[in-house]
Amino acid sequence: MFSYNQLKERPYIIAEIGANHNGDMELAKKMIDEAKKCGADCVKFQSWDKNSVFSKAVYEDNYFLQDDYRNRTDYTLEEIVDKFHIGKKEHFLLKEYCDEIGIDFASTPFSKNEVDLLVDELNVSFIKVASMDLNNIPFLKYIASKKKPVVLSTGLCGLDAIVEAVDCLEQNGCTEIVLLHCVSIYPPRDEEINLNNIDMLRDNFGYPVGYSDHSIGVVAPIMSIAKKVCIIEKHFTLDKDMFGWDHKVSADPEELSIICSAAKSGYKMLGQYRRRIQESSERREAFQRSIVAANPIQKGAVITENDIDFKRPGTGISPKYIDFVIGKCAKRDIRCDELIQMTDI
Repeated sequence: MFSYNQLKERPYIIAEIGANHNGDMELAKKMIDEAKKCGADCVKFQSWDKNSVFSKAVYEDNYFLQDDYRNRTDYTLEEIVDKFHIGKKEHFLLKEYCDEIGIDFASTPFSKNEVDLLVDELNVSFIKVASMDLNNIPFLKYIASKKKPVVLSTGLCGLDAIVEAVDCLEQNGCTEIVLLHCVSIYPPRDEEINLNNIDMLRDNFGYPVGYSDHSIGVVAPIMSIAKKVCIIEKHFTLDKDMFGWDHKVSADPEELSIICSAAKSGYKMLGQYRRRIQESSERREAFQRSIVAANPIQKGAVITENDIDFKRPGTGISPKYIDFVIGKCAKRDIRCDELIQMTDI
């Protein structure tokens, strides 16, 4: 279950189904099942219809009509948007199904009506704001008024716009904010991913920071774990060759399983800043070295550097005390390769 105060325990994994269900609720349920099986904490959808995203001019231009990164002519953009959107009834169906199998339901609203549906009727745990709305100040004010945690993607905009968005949320009553580093290119080149921005956002804003990934494969989200992200969001599909917008840049079940596993075990590997010896004293003694006789040393002989070597185990005199041992007289005959003890000199 999403909890703002527990986000630092390990990365919270969001399987971004978005519109990859292609308007098919049975497919959506299969994707929810598979995301749960992979280990995701949450499945996220997108709440829009043909009136809440694009203007008439965009529909007339048929822009954004892409899958496989090629323009299509067999469908219009308006037809696809209408086909892929989920209505109010479907929102309730998907939320109830998520509750039934034990995975969080979330969605990104694109209008005030959709915010009302998600918060007032479905009682989602948080509101996800898409990068395209980071500079939509009136919309952010309305979202902040709902007093829900906000997960804010930061693609498309510079630092000044992020500052303005955060200020807007804070001034309107929202102080539980998660910033997601995001590059809104599908997919970005490796040199465009810029995971160091995660540190920058955390240092400048003081809020938990996550990563919303649009790259191909699993390397970037796994790398982000080392940046101590609190959320990893990754597009999810059952078939990368399926018709639709985001399938090509989405993780399939095998990849999502790898990301979820890495997030849960990799976070533990980060450990703590303070140096702590993990090995037992017995193991340290077994692996470290002691001062030993490099050749037989007779009783009464003065020990020279040529008489000394350093070998395991570490139960004798540490090599760092070599200057103390050199010049001392042997109290007894010491065999070659025998550990020299303080009582022997």
